[in-house]
Amino acid sequence: MNINWEKNPLIPAIAQDYQTGEVLMLAYMNEEAYNLTLSTGYAHYFSRSRQRLWKKGESSNHTQEIKDVLLDCDADTVVLKIKQNGVACHTGRKSCFFTSVLQDKVILDKEVDTDEIYGVVDTLYHTILERKNSKESSNSWTKKLLDDKELMLSKIREEADEVCEAIDKESDEQVIHEGADLLYHTLVGLGYRDITPDRVKQELKRRFGTSGIEEKESRKK
Repeated sequence: MNINWEKNPLIPAIAQDYQTGEVLMLAYMNEEAYNLTLSTGYAHYFSRSRQRLWKKGESSNHTQEIKDVLLDCDADTVVLKIKQNGVACHTGRKSCFFTSVLQDKVILDKEVDTDEIYGVVDTLYHTILERKNSKESSNSWTKKLLDDKELMLSKIREEADEVCEAIDKESDEQVIHEGADLLYHTLVGLGYRDITPDRVKQELKRRFGTSGIEEKESRKK
């Protein structure tokens, strides 16, 4: 049985511990990710948020070794029987499924320091997304910003002005402080739009070797 990639350009891929049967995560595969998974023996996926192919563990080394690949009866979903090296979830937990709806609480603790694995920017962004999806809003400034677009936009403008003021007139320490404030509020804005920092990194990478003048001119065409 073959996958009809023209009909299903993206298919769900369920990663399951090959020994315990525990479901660790759900991601998506396009044809290239599927073929790389089969040819390399390590799980590859297509990220809908990053809009690119990625190897699980490419930055964290928490890879998934393929033990078997099971295709469902409609040939539009796969189960990957894997050996998980490290943890599966970007939050630092063993499994991505750690919130009980019925118990209304987190049931799995973090096992690794995500700052060391992914860096503080990506960790902060995912924390922002957690706030965005949280029901609680009383003590969260991030949640307040996400729930009030005009407040969020005004804070980004305010922080940008303060960075300019600091660069022009203030100490290095104040420039760093104001830069951190602007970065945080910008990440909140990205989270509001569900645009990952990885997409920004990809755009910066695309611009390497192109002068700023040429890049701006290309936008006008």
